[in-house]
Amino acid sequence: MDTALPHDVPSGTPAGLPDPSTLAQLANAFFKALPGGEAPLTTPASVPDAGGVLPYAAPVLAEAGNPAPAGSPFAGPGGTGTGIPGAALPQGHVPGGNLLPAAPTHVLSLGNRAPSLVPHAVAPNGVPDTVTTVAPALDPRFGGAALGVSEGLGAQRPPAGGAPLPTSSPYYFLGESGLPGAASGGAPDIVVPHWNDVSAQSFGLPGVDQPLSAQAFPYDASVGAVPGAGAPGHTASRYFVDDAAAAHAAPGRGDAVPRVGGSAHPPFDVHAIRRDFPILQERVNGRQLVWFDNAATTHKPQSVIDRLAYFYAHENSNIHRAAHALAGRATDAYEAARSTVQRFIGASSPDEIIFVRGTTEAINLIAKTWGVKHVGEGDEIIVSHLEHHANIVPWQQLAAQTGAKLRVIPVDDSGQVLLDEYRRLLNDRTKIVSVTQVSNALGTVVPVREIVELAHRVGAKALVDGAQSVSHMRVDVQAIDADFFVFSGHKVFGPTGIGVVYGKREILEDMPPWQGGGNMISDVTFERTVFQPPPGRFEAGTGNIADAVGLGAALDYVTRVGIENIARYEHDLLAYATSVLQPVPGVRLIGTARDKASVLSFVLKGYETEEVGSALNEEGIAVRSGHHCAQPILRRFGLEATVRPSLAFYNTCDEVDALVSVVRRLSARR
Repeated sequence: MDTALPHDVPSGTPAGLPDPSTLAQLANAFFKALPGGEAPLTTPASVPDAGGVLPYAAPVLAEAGNPAPAGSPFAGPGGTGTGIPGAALPQGHVPGGNLLPAAPTHVLSLGNRAPSLVPHAVAPNGVPDTVTTVAPALDPRFGGAALGVSEGLGAQRPPAGGAPLPTSSPYYFLGESGLPGAASGGAPDIVVPHWNDVSAQSFGLPGVDQPLSAQAFPYDASVGAVPGAGAPGHTASRYFVDDAAAAHAAPGRGDAVPRVGGSAHPPFDVHAIRRDFPILQERVNGRQLVWFDNAATTHKPQSVIDRLAYFYAHENSNIHRAAHALAGRATDAYEAARSTVQRFIGASSPDEIIFVRGTTEAINLIAKTWGVKHVGEGDEIIVSHLEHHANIVPWQQLAAQTGAKLRVIPVDDSGQVLLDEYRRLLNDRTKIVSVTQVSNALGTVVPVREIVELAHRVGAKALVDGAQSVSHMRVDVQAIDADFFVFSGHKVFGPTGIGVVYGKREILEDMPPWQGGGNMISDVTFERTVFQPPPGRFEAGTGNIADAVGLGAALDYVTRVGIENIARYEHDLLAYATSVLQPVPGVRLIGTARDKASVLSFVLKGYETEEVGSALNEEGIAVRSGHHCAQPILRRFGLEATVRPSLAFYNTCDEVDALVSVVRRLSARR
């Protein structure tokens, strides 16, 4: 049916352009017809655009993109053609702002969103990306709330036999009855922070005249801010597991999946999460990207991308060295990121956090400083059979240099370390035990707390490689009691080229510096040099300042989502993926330990791993095929390579189904 729209042009409007109310109605009509509406809306020929008739759908994308000239009242807060006069919120800066009734999606900006407006781009919850992708990255996700996006039920499929799902409201912003205001106290208001430009406050930073600690991040919500939290007789929102399921986690196990209880975080909605990651709208070989290579690197939420851009636009400077304003801003941002890392992993002080390029550099730093000083001829270094090459080669080099011996903890046929065999390896010659917390090749979750405790009993130090664990589970370095803990930023939704060494303060103070240069010295003469205390002692030269700040933003993002929410969702997604991939004829899963994180290594009978990876890539599905820089553990299973889908909290069951469909098709051919 045709819908008549007003098209009177006010005197202040550029000739040939409809007025703002017309554009707003066009936008509303546009989205009412999606996705795949039975009666597509058509606009009358009497509504002109800059080139004559303003047609509907695809032609809008080509003809209405940024038509407003510079200085036009149609040029919005983000630049020419990105807004409508009178819009209450700037596009792209406030979560869900463009989705609220006061600020509909701007027709003039549709041309910039063509890739995500094509008909295929519909989320599995039925909400078209034409609506949802305009919601930016920062929490809480007002976009989902404003649209009434139903709460994701994790990775669960409907029960077998068609059993009904819970009858509570599917909308997480409504009361239990499913009606607005039905909950005690009425439906909570959506409070949107207001600003009109990208500013320091946009990122939770203080204003020019404010100290860094004067303002909290605008999206940090206390428990009391969560609907129902703190209210008598009403608990804070929690994930979909029931009390019995949440209570099964063994108490006192630092490496177990954390108990999921009351939470100050919004309910987990994977579709809202996906809208935070712009790269997930990419198309590969004509298909929407499915990213199952998270163990290699993770993608970045818009909040991290924006934080990096803001640093270079407003804070860029060297640090710790100048009295000018930008040096102060950059130093504050860098040291704030150090404090964020400290809180995220449970260290006792920011001084125990050293920034490096990544996990590889972190382990090399420890081996070539602490190791060179404390490991000698006849001493022993213990690693596990699961290790990445980065946790093998530096210790081999140290052993060759010092005359020490490298010993290896074996694994069973499921890929779990054998603790009894480990106990037999320990003796008074053991100087350091260095193990991964999660295997990058198999996904095995290693009982690092027990390994660290046993190492300490014989006087050895313990290093835990957390590159594959920090994005999947709660890490508390003090609970683990690790002497060293290392990880990479790009594995936890942060930038590449930045990583972390945690070390106990007394151990770091006893370690010599690794590199010499600026920033790590207290005083230099030609006769002697006095070094800075940790962590500065180990950060010679100009560090990766911007990416350290970006890492801080990534950890803030994960914290806002809730690492326990992430752990539970990924646990269920992995269980589902295992249940549908394992029965495929010819599939052999490699690594079947009971405690696993989100990695599925497999081989397919009759195919090289590269063939499987290439077939998946043709469907837009990215996996890693090869040895994953972990040749010893693959050779333990008689293999040189596997196909490795690795999951993250932005992946879905539908994506898993797409992968399994390709594997089934390949299996049927041979």
